[in-house]
Amino acid sequence: MSDAVRIGILGDYDPESPTLPAIDKSLQHASAKLNLAIESQWIPTPSLVQPNAQRMLEGFDGIWAAPGSPYQSFDGMLKGIEFARRRDWPFLGTCGGFQYTLIECARNVLGIKDADSAENNSGSKNIIIYPVACAVPGRANGAPKLSGPIPEIRLRPGSYLQSFYTGDTAVEEFFCNFEVNPDFEWISMEAGFPIVARGAKGEIRAIESPTHRFFVATLFQPQLSSKPDAPHPLVVAFAQAAADWGRKKLDDSVLE
Repeated sequence: MSDAVRIGILGDYDPESPTLPAIDKSLQHASAKLNLAIESQWIPTPSLVQPNAQRMLEGFDGIWAAPGSPYQSFDGMLKGIEFARRRDWPFLGTCGGFQYTLIECARNVLGIKDADSAENNSGSKNIIIYPVACAVPGRANGAPKLSGPIPEIRLRPGSYLQSFYTGDTAVEEFFCNFEVNPDFEWISMEAGFPIVARGAKGEIRAIESPTHRFFVATLFQPQLSSKPDAPHPLVVAFAQAAADWGRKKLDDSVLE
């Protein structure tokens, strides 16, 4: 049995994607920083609705909900996130993974069964994820409305997220056309996931759970700014939490 920390990445991998290959790379940056072997495996969203999905997810030490919406299986992505939330598995969601984390909480914690993203054109009255309101000026042709490095990400003092950084603000990379509808901002807090990062105009940029082992979701994509000589602190913290959970699981299995 491998001693490596196993990270399951929820998403439909595309090697041509401008963002997805960076996830595996950022985990290897964290691996070198922590002197830990890390193995990452992509988990296609359709596989997450199969009968053996929960048992398969139990084999990982951490779960990362990746960008890439709309996913091949809407229900599959929600089920993967729900597993991490219900079972208290170390969890990181980025961009689409952040958006679907809010949808999962709205549906399964608060009972808003038709909570959805405008991207899916479902006709729902509860569209909690909607098109980006203020596009970034001067972005590249064809780039998403929120793209490139964006400054003035304000981190909530005292939050777990803020503790991973060296200050109260950050510059983070984005690559998305959708964000949280402010009319539904209450969903995050009501579901037990306080807002821990905001944009310059107060836009929601990250949430976390104060009661889980490690549960953070960000609209920005930390993997895009991670470098071999400067691993992203959020990815490093996630990898460390997964390593700690992997050891605890192993210790518990020995005691049984």
